[in-house]
Amino acid sequence: MKHFTATVLARGKKTEHNFYAESKKEAHYMAKAKYSGILVKLDETSAPLEDQFAQFKDNIFKNAKKKKLKPDALIAAIQQLAVMTNAGISLHQSLSDLAEATDDPTLKDILSNCAEDINAGSSFYKSMDTYRSQVGGLTLAMIDLGEKTGNMAEALNNLGDMLEEIRKNVIKFKKAMAYPRNVMIAMAVAFTILLSFVVPQFKSIFASLGAELPLPTLILLFLSDALTQYGLYVLAGVVTIYLSIKYMVDNNMEFRYRFHQLLLRTKIIKGIILYSSLSRFTLVFSELVRSGIPISEALETAINMTDNLPMKKKFGLILATVEKGGSLKEGLEETGLFENMVIQMVKAGESSGQLDAMLDKVTEYYKMRFDAIIDGLAEAIEPIMLGVIAGLVLLLALGIFLPMWSLGDAAQGR
Repeated sequence: MKHFTATVLARGKKTEHNFYAESKKEAHYMAKAKYSGILVKLDETSAPLEDQFAQFKDNIFKNAKKKKLKPDALIAAIQQLAVMTNAGISLHQSLSDLAEATDDPTLKDILSNCAEDINAGSSFYKSMDTYRSQVGGLTLAMIDLGEKTGNMAEALNNLGDMLEEIRKNVIKFKKAMAYPRNVMIAMAVAFTILLSFVVPQFKSIFASLGAELPLPTLILLFLSDALTQYGLYVLAGVVTIYLSIKYMVDNNMEFRYRFHQLLLRTKIIKGIILYSSLSRFTLVFSELVRSGIPISEALETAINMTDNLPMKKKFGLILATVEKGGSLKEGLEETGLFENMVIQMVKAGESSGQLDAMLDKVTEYYKMRFDAIIDGLAEAIEPIMLGVIAGLVLLLALGIFLPMWSLGDAAQGR
């Protein structure tokens, strides 16, 4: 559940009301139904600290036991469901067969429960909406489209393609990060072992010199003492900071927004977040428009698929422009995110009535840009990685060998 603040104008006075809802659309309906007056503004805000603590306390054990749905299992089930419904098999029978066939226990529960709900007279969308947090808003939007158009097989087939494309982007990013991450982890482990077991052996030798130690050696000894005496405290502090940041990002909207802003200002990460968000947004939006969903609804679904809050806010400007009667081209200009070439392509698509075709080309363009950034990610990180490794090796070498050279000179009477 998300926390919302509604500003309502009644009898010449503005009042703010706080409440919880699943989505902004549901919050909009709830605000109009619950509060008399004119709804001036509706914002998603952070819940009060006492509510956050209570929610954390209530959900801590539930979250620990909650089983996450694997993306691969969901995509495979969607694709199989599309084939089965296209072959004329009833939705209830298809869901029941897939529930029996799947090895994923979470997916088995979802599919079997949906099959029971449909058999009891419920719609597929209403039944699946119970698992929104696990299957995602895009899945629900396409299921809703399939029920409205009466062509569930095509909607599920398009959904499978979109989920597959998103999964490929995630895998591509993880593969690009795997090599530098593994190298840095291996280097950190090796340096920790050297500081913990090797450097202390030289400490008594350095102490016997009776001379002033060089700066690299002093730094090395300080790090070794800090690691051996306070290593567990440092580790506990790092874990605590990580968990605190993660909790604040998950539960505090303002903190999450500022954290996402920080990521967008980080040089290497900025391009990845920018073009991954643009690629996903245009992919989902173009597919929904091509499937026949109205532009405003397609925009809302595509915006909800965006994880980065500053990007999400800018995409929201497009929806606001369209809802006010403006063109899609004007909304894209308002964000300042899209190149002039893309804006002109969308303008041409709107004028010629071939918006879906132009959006497909825009999607291909941003996919190409995202792929180029991912392919060049290793090259961008390598200089930084090599610089860090060289610095650590140089510190270790100078810290140990400079005093040893001094010891050799003293032995020869120099």
